[in-house]
Amino acid sequence: MPRVRWGRTDGEWGFMSDQIVLLRPDDQGTADGQSSKARKRQWGAEKRSEPLSIVHPAPSRRKIVLGRVGVLTTVLAWLGYVITTVLKQLVDNPGAGFRFGAETLSYLVVVSFLTFSALMYLTARQGALTRFRTHRRVPRGELDRHFFDYSEGITVLIPSYAEEPEVVRGTMWSAVLQEFPDLSVVLLLDDPPFPADPDVLRRLEATRALAGQITETLQEPAARVNAAYARYRRRRRDQEAEPDAGTEVERLIAEYQYAAEWLEAMAETESVEDHVDEFFVDLVLMGLARELRLVILALTAANAQRTSPGPERIAELYARLTWIFNARVSTFERKRFASLSHEANKAMNLNAYLSLMGGTWHPEQTADGTVLRPAGVDDGDVLSVPDTTYVLTLDADSMLLRDYCLRLVHLLESSGNEKVAVTQTPYSSFRGAPTRIERIAGATTDIQHIQHQGMTQYGATFWVGANAVIRKRALEDIVEISTVGGFEVRTYIQDRTVIEDTESSVDLGKHGWTLANYPERLSYSATPPDFGSLVVQRRRWANGGLLILPKLWEQIRKRRGQARPVLFREILLRVNYMASITWASFGLLFLLAYPYDSRLLSPLVFLAALPYFLAMGSDLRDCGHRFSDIFRIYGFNLVLLPVNLAGVLKSLQQALTGDKIPFVRTPKVKDRTAAPALYVLAPYLIVAFSLLTVWRNWQLGNWGNAAFAAFNAIMAAGAIRAYIGLANSGVDLYLGVLNWLYVEPKKPKALPPAIIPKIPEQVDWQSLLYHGDRRLNRDLRGKNDRRKRAGSV
Repeated sequence: MPRVRWGRTDGEWGFMSDQIVLLRPDDQGTADGQSSKARKRQWGAEKRSEPLSIVHPAPSRRKIVLGRVGVLTTVLAWLGYVITTVLKQLVDNPGAGFRFGAETLSYLVVVSFLTFSALMYLTARQGALTRFRTHRRVPRGELDRHFFDYSEGITVLIPSYAEEPEVVRGTMWSAVLQEFPDLSVVLLLDDPPFPADPDVLRRLEATRALAGQITETLQEPAARVNAAYARYRRRRRDQEAEPDAGTEVERLIAEYQYAAEWLEAMAETESVEDHVDEFFVDLVLMGLARELRLVILALTAANAQRTSPGPERIAELYARLTWIFNARVSTFERKRFASLSHEANKAMNLNAYLSLMGGTWHPEQTADGTVLRPAGVDDGDVLSVPDTTYVLTLDADSMLLRDYCLRLVHLLESSGNEKVAVTQTPYSSFRGAPTRIERIAGATTDIQHIQHQGMTQYGATFWVGANAVIRKRALEDIVEISTVGGFEVRTYIQDRTVIEDTESSVDLGKHGWTLANYPERLSYSATPPDFGSLVVQRRRWANGGLLILPKLWEQIRKRRGQARPVLFREILLRVNYMASITWASFGLLFLLAYPYDSRLLSPLVFLAALPYFLAMGSDLRDCGHRFSDIFRIYGFNLVLLPVNLAGVLKSLQQALTGDKIPFVRTPKVKDRTAAPALYVLAPYLIVAFSLLTVWRNWQLGNWGNAAFAAFNAIMAAGAIRAYIGLANSGVDLYLGVLNWLYVEPKKPKALPPAIIPKIPEQVDWQSLLYHGDRRLNRDLRGKNDRRKRAGSV
């Protein structure tokens, strides 16, 4: 009987031959048999496909002044509300009773927390504007000089689980083409190494083959530019006489012409099916080719003017070509080794490889599989994992622009940055999103980019896990070593929560390290294309912040004990970053659900929130979005309210029980991901309850409450239609009911084997020698249980 699954073809839901594809968030990845065609564009999708400029435009003095006015207005409006409304009502109504007093206090708490979050947004934004105004880009010549004859290396680690090979390929190429002298790119495949499903196995084999394909593709250009550079150095060493000053420049032009044409030829052969493919071709491949053609233009001009760069500069330009095409590319699968952690999360995937760096390991076969032991002198088959000064972590659905590594490592090696452990450019969204929900999710991503840049101004930087350059020495300071099953497990990046990057930021701060965001746009990452995958991502983001707060207090106490200053603004920004989802979610829930007394409403509440919405609208417009997207983002957050609440409750559950919340990866696929029925039903309930509130308050004459409820109903209804879809809602609700009713029949448990087989050739001697009496005791229990059952019968 064929498997009954649900799927989508050509933008419509329906049966596909005898099988239908069901994509659920709990699948933690890509469904088999998905379509490789580009997603059909929706009305209201993003028209703009070109990304924003790498360097942020310098904001005007007027913009900075208006930002300060917005901060002051927010504070004064809140104080005015407390004095003229809250205190006045309590004084004027001394006998109003306990209920009114409790309502007043709870409403003040909700408004205060929401106002505080708005104030932190405006504060971080001011920091970002200041940084954008003062930032001066490091000239390319200074980068070439700094990294000429450079001896330190960087390892790019790309953790991947159930990603499409085409997605991983683009990410790997964006890393491989980084202009860096000593570059190693390692794909950390976390898929089960021996899947039974032939489609999954085919996808896994295609992903495994990527490293070899990239290495083979790079052989020809690498050999040519290496040979050209070697010939130039030999000519300088032998002091060969040149016929004229322009000959060496012409040779260099020829090599740059070859490199540019090679990149352009590769771009011509690429298949462009969606906006991410377009970004890869235009910004990764052609962007680098355009940079090389600028060098050609400059050298041609120098030749025409009968002049030439100096010998050292020419050597630097030759070296630059070798940086582009020389990279070591490999794949590592931790689940092939029984001695490494198999915890299902990105943090332990990274930790497994980090723990091997700088060592030489001998694979040894045991009854449980292959284990890695430190290699001895006589060990022939060894795995050597080189160590590097820097590590770059890069999500498998992200891309880097060409000089990401150069600029960020240069920052780490600049004077005054010796204690910076992590630097990054908070990722931006790929432009040209074909769906409305991806466009709005991308808009929130671009807003977060500005917020993170501003937090660095006040020393409140958090590591954003999509991409970052890490000083390996800093990771050694925070490593925790434990023993599991007789094997040493080194944990550099904590996996206690599902937001491992945030917790690691606090761990690094406790050991005296700092973090910094580079004020440019050099990295991009995919945003969820549908509501189902968005649920997975945002539920994960909402989970864990509360659990990390105690570590933050510990870090603050330690820094104060070491006489290292802790700015009050830094504390406020960090607390808001980790806990604002909690109070914003519960606060919005109270405002939606509880019928507060209309006497507590005041125009000053609206005035306190106004600078926040105006500033966000301005930021959206600066990022190439629409000012009116502030309303779409409000509706977006309304439909995500139950998702955020679920994430917060999961954090509380972990705090109470100590059970680790499983890491669920965000599916990044081109077909729709079905959302859990609860998260689809909840937005409809918000609309229904808001309409009920409108009717009830209209009857009572509470016009303020009625207007607020009507606004919420309109925003939530619009968000349901735009981001979930009416038809998709019906499908997901049907699947939710079906999954709830359907119970998979239990499979009979296989009886354990007898203790000692009659024939010696059948004895698993390796397991007996490796496990000792553990396996024997288990088999004895199994045999005794069978005897008891037989006796009872």
